[in-house]
Amino acid sequence: MQLLLFLIVYPIIWLISILPFPLLYLFSDFVCFLVYTVFGYRKKVVRENIAMTLPHLSEKERLNIEKKFYHYMCDMFLEMVKTMSISQKEMEKRFVFTNLDLYLDLEKKGKSIALICAHYASYEWAVSMNYHITFEGYGIYKKINNKHFDKLVKDIRSKFKATLLSTRETIPTIEKNYKTNHLGVYGFASDQSPQATKANHWSEFMGIEVPVHTGAEMLAKRFDMNVIFLRNKRVKRGYYEATFELMADNPKEVPNFDISDDFLKRVEKQILEAPEFYLWTHKRWKHKKKSAK
Repeated sequence: MQLLLFLIVYPIIWLISILPFPLLYLFSDFVCFLVYTVFGYRKKVVRENIAMTLPHLSEKERLNIEKKFYHYMCDMFLEMVKTMSISQKEMEKRFVFTNLDLYLDLEKKGKSIALICAHYASYEWAVSMNYHITFEGYGIYKKINNKHFDKLVKDIRSKFKATLLSTRETIPTIEKNYKTNHLGVYGFASDQSPQATKANHWSEFMGIEVPVHTGAEMLAKRFDMNVIFLRNKRVKRGYYEATFELMADNPKEVPNFDISDDFLKRVEKQILEAPEFYLWTHKRWKHKKKSAK
């Protein structure tokens, strides 16, 4: 059944991926109409999340963010599909790193790097940084149940010279690389909700106390990695900028959980600047402990 589903869906995905960008975005507008107006995909979750975290805005302002978000989400999904066929030249034009020197200077220090980012503004295209770096790039991801689609995702990332690590593979791979002095940059999207029962730290995010993923920080401490934040920004439709921000160059000396808390503050700043580009469909605040507002 998994193979049959893949064989049915793959040709459609491939056809979408070869659409020129103007047609891709016209199709995205149509998909948005279906997703938002016809099916109302996770509309209740999105509306509750925005109301919960942006209570200072009027109902009209929050509704405007909601509508803009759905347009962006559909664009992001189709841009992700577009990575199947996009050229390096086109990618470098559409996803620009504003300060690669900061990252490359960290490589010269001879330590691996933990890169932390949020599900914000085409985080999927951040994998293109592997065109510009020397270290081996690893992306931490949740394995897809359908093994054929899982392989497809890995194949797409491999064209960007990225290696995907499932959550189970992450620690053994980092540990092995550390022992053999194989330097790498490990990408963590750490803004989503962990299981409350497994959380060892809670912190305020958008004014609400929630459990926090601390894995990136703890691995950086354990294996002595420099820590950087990748701030993504949508410039205009189909065009993005990404900026590296140093968080810690000696994480072992930073008090526990300070890096994770700092990360959430940086994500919060992104959201407040342009909330429509955050992934509101995730139930980030489902395990909230209390409101600080």
